[in-house]
Amino acid sequence: MKHVFAAALLCAAVAAPSFAQEIKIGYALAEDSHYGAGAKAFEASLTESLGDQFSFRHFPSSGLGGEREVLEGLQLGTVEMTIASDGTLTNFVPEVGVLGIPFLLRDKDHARKVLDGEIGQEMLAKFDPAGLHALAWGEQGFRHITSNRGAVEAPADLDGLKIRTMENPVHIEAFRALGAAPTPMAWPEVIGALEQGAIDGQENPLSVIVSAKLNEVQKYLTLDGHVYSSTIILVSPALWNGLDDAQKAAFDKAAKDAVVAMRAYVDDVDASGVASMKDAGMAVNELTPEQKAAFREALAGPYQQYEAQFGKELMDRIQAVE
Repeated sequence: MKHVFAAALLCAAVAAPSFAQEIKIGYALAEDSHYGAGAKAFEASLTESLGDQFSFRHFPSSGLGGEREVLEGLQLGTVEMTIASDGTLTNFVPEVGVLGIPFLLRDKDHARKVLDGEIGQEMLAKFDPAGLHALAWGEQGFRHITSNRGAVEAPADLDGLKIRTMENPVHIEAFRALGAAPTPMAWPEVIGALEQGAIDGQENPLSVIVSAKLNEVQKYLTLDGHVYSSTIILVSPALWNGLDDAQKAAFDKAAKDAVVAMRAYVDDVDASGVASMKDAGMAVNELTPEQKAAFREALAGPYQQYEAQFGKELMDRIQAVE
């Protein structure tokens, strides 16, 4: 009888279903955005590596709240994963703010080499002491200005412009020095504020401008590329610390696959987004190198502050990456 009972227990154990661990992933933009592309690529890669060990519930379009709230959820362990913008992340790891210095990063190739290289990896490691585990740098692209007041061609065109910025002190100081009235605002509030005229404009990469259909609430798009905007793929320490080595390796691989998907999305939008916005009725202008130089000269004061805050050596290291 003992043998029969043991065999029955073994059969029951084999037959018992295994339940996947749920991962709630929240992000600010829609599923058909670069955030969504990254999140879906991450899920596909992890499922390929680990089968049904994990299941995903996606909360796009700020379904779990603004980025700050979601990041705090990761710290508390109530949310497992997010893709968040570097602007919000400066509130948790201030050193990341150096990447938001206007005109510091030359182009996407330069930015990607910085983030994938030694400097970027040093910054990712700073998130663990802040109660967040960073897996990899994602991408949004270079930020541009949209407005209902008119085209921006010189610093004087920003005078008094009520422009939404992220909660990033580096961005805020730059726009203030250019004469604008920067208005930090969580993304879920932006469309309504533009519709009501509470702000005149905003600044974001084409990946956001297109996916959020900002042409419906903005008349002018100025391609100035003032700041490169990155994202970071993060998981909660509660989730990360519960993984075994094989699972951690699969998460790292999934993050790399998500980065590839996000960058491909940004490249595609950068190639097609301007035409789509023009077709949608936006007036589009692009700054010449000489016009960009005028903006850079107007930021001489803030640049001295940035050097004092982040260190001239670090800024020089970033600019020296080839």
